[in-house]
Amino acid sequence: MRVLLIEDELGLAETLRGALERERFVVDHADRLSVAREAALLASFDLVLLDRTLPDGDGLSLIPALRAGYPGLPIIVLSARGEVSDRIAGLDEGADDYLIKPFSLDEMFARIRAVRRRPADMAGEEIVAGSLVYDLSSDEVSVKGVWLELPRRELRVLATLVKRRGRTVLRETLEQAVYGFDDEVQSNALDSHVSRLRRKLAEAEAGVEIHAIRGVGYLLREVP
Repeated sequence: MRVLLIEDELGLAETLRGALERERFVVDHADRLSVAREAALLASFDLVLLDRTLPDGDGLSLIPALRAGYPGLPIIVLSARGEVSDRIAGLDEGADDYLIKPFSLDEMFARIRAVRRRPADMAGEEIVAGSLVYDLSSDEVSVKGVWLELPRRELRVLATLVKRRGRTVLRETLEQAVYGFDDEVQSNALDSHVSRLRRKLAEAEAGVEIHAIRGVGYLLREVP
């Protein structure tokens, strides 16, 4: 799951980013609206955490543009502006939830789980390929009913491939799904993640294989 975190308080942003990454999210951070707009054009996100008071304007002004490009994108506002009128303004502008600072990380994750459970996101929440089941709502993988624990980046590789199973996925697409804008990526890093993932799927007898398409990308398909 890839998150766009829009927050200008660097200390808070680092705390939130660390907490999200420990839960296997890929996080891109923007400290102002202009940076967030550019990020939204360059990558596809699964969730936006949006501060209101930013150096170049009210974060709520970004919601219409996000909604136009990604109608079902969950957006949670994070703000110290907690008056009833402020919360109403955020929800009326199109936010899915409004979390008042200061808040606990446990509450933030509970809110994230809640917006991801909403009916608009429920269709097709599980992908089945071979003996593997990928639960999109929880980002959990099981094989024959047994949970398969994967590191964050291997999980992102698998999510991207299984959503496009039977089709070749470009290296660039996988790298965008696995790495944030600020990550330093070595030339063979993606191949290493794929190699480890391929081995774990084989050991678990998942009934799927990952094939390298030389010079292009990778393809996941069910074992005949």
